[in-house]
Amino acid sequence: MFDKILIANRGEIALRVLRACKELGIKTVAVHSTADADAMHVKLADESVCIGPPPARESYLNIPALIAACEITGAEAVHPGYGFLSENARFADILDQHNIAFIGPKAEHIRMMGDKIEAKRTAKRLGIPCVPGSDGGVTNDVDAARIAEEIGYPVLVKAAAGGGGRGMKVAMTAEDLSDALATARAEALAAFGDDAVYLEKYLQKPRHIELQVLGDGQGHAIHLGERDCSLQRRHQKVWEEGPSPALNAAQRSKIGDIVAKAMVELGYVGAGTIEFLYENGEFYFIEMNTRIQVEHPVTEMITGIDLVNEQIKIAAGSPLSIKQSDVQIEGHAIECRINAENAATFRPSPGTISYFHPPGGLGVRVDSAVYQGYKIPPYYDSLIGKLIVHGRTRTECLMRLRRAIDEFVVDGVETTLPLFRTLVRNADIQNGLYDIHWLEKFLEAGGMSDSA
Repeated sequence: MFDKILIANRGEIALRVLRACKELGIKTVAVHSTADADAMHVKLADESVCIGPPPARESYLNIPALIAACEITGAEAVHPGYGFLSENARFADILDQHNIAFIGPKAEHIRMMGDKIEAKRTAKRLGIPCVPGSDGGVTNDVDAARIAEEIGYPVLVKAAAGGGGRGMKVAMTAEDLSDALATARAEALAAFGDDAVYLEKYLQKPRHIELQVLGDGQGHAIHLGERDCSLQRRHQKVWEEGPSPALNAAQRSKIGDIVAKAMVELGYVGAGTIEFLYENGEFYFIEMNTRIQVEHPVTEMITGIDLVNEQIKIAAGSPLSIKQSDVQIEGHAIECRINAENAATFRPSPGTISYFHPPGGLGVRVDSAVYQGYKIPPYYDSLIGKLIVHGRTRTECLMRLRRAIDEFVVDGVETTLPLFRTLVRNADIQNGLYDIHWLEKFLEAGGMSDSA
């Protein structure tokens, strides 16, 4: 096992990793920008190192500064959290060259799954069901038109190197395709430095369902059930729950066995998430995230398995201590991402938190690194914290979530709490009748107009 781990991140995920390290008896090193000198994980870590000024490119994305921090403190391993360098294969390679363990998958798997075209090819090879689409990038409009006709409209144009909804455009008809291609290529080049795009069948009312996996690279891999992440705005997840209201045990077991077998064949190491669109009883692979997810607590609440703890042990060379038969889905969990944003416009609201009262009680978990008097900087993601609630049934979970949201008080900045107070009381949400377009339609219809 490692003696000391450097946490190459900030906010709630840095604190989450720090807690796992402490429970394993591992010393921790916090890194921070000058804007995060008073951050909670910096206060609680055994050691801390300032790695640069506020801009992320000069601090949390500064690989030489992170390597130097490891060498100065004697850290043997780096946990990247999510975001920043968590899916940067070059960072994993450089750590390896310095004999520092990367708590994550192999660099080759990060590269493979970071390229959306190669990821889809790999998924097909491994027997994972995929959305009908082009076999690779489309380089000209003539080929694109031919492929689109074969797939059938509407089609989705997607950036090969992309994510987060950038470089993604829908062509409802043949007349729309040329503009969609041009716009997607321009966005992809601006966002990722690569204008390669590919085509997929555009599903009309799918759900977004993801499978959590763990592999040890030693011939063992398991799945830990699914999370339904269909409530999204601009392709960004807002509310996640597990199990999905749309699946039954047989469907869960079937797709879970497929992805676990694929991870064994791939030799995957650590935690990962296979993401699907789900429509009319069929799963369609869209991407794999080769890191811990923001919404990982949902899985922890319904399985009782500490995913970060498992990540660390696997990276230290231990085989998986959990068999598939050990994984039992119990009850229901929902996570709400509480951001420092206006609940209607999603306009960021940085500032000082003048009062902070998180909810408590049975089955309630709050993952947050803020505190009363903490100043939310304007340089990073606006996440204040994650409210995760567990119940024996989905109905009990929703009632507990309603109570917990009403208890949650954050003053000094605007937050998205009013959005969740509305959603938890909505009939469609209560009945699990939503897809990936539901939230945007709800907002466009003025569902939160009173909170503007």
